[in-house]
Amino acid sequence: MKTPIHTLKTVSIVAMLAALTTGCAGMSRSESNAMIGAAAGGVAGSVLTGGSTVGTVGGAIVGGAIGNEMGKKKR
Repeated sequence: MKTPIHTLKTVSIVAMLAALTTGCAGMSRSESNAMIGAAAGGVAGSVLTGGSTVGTVGGAIVGGAIGNEMGKKKR
């Protein structure tokens, strides 16, 4: 069962990561998308696995990789 504290922690982490990504204006599009993907993937992994560390880290890795690929320019 999820507690309100757990939900509050998750929302706080997402807000901090969003603030960090907007503060990195000198990044390339690919790098920026990788950070956003990692944040979203980490949150999704945490939610889907009930707060498991392995799920959170795995989600961040997968989300970062997907974000990086999405940020690359099509040639």
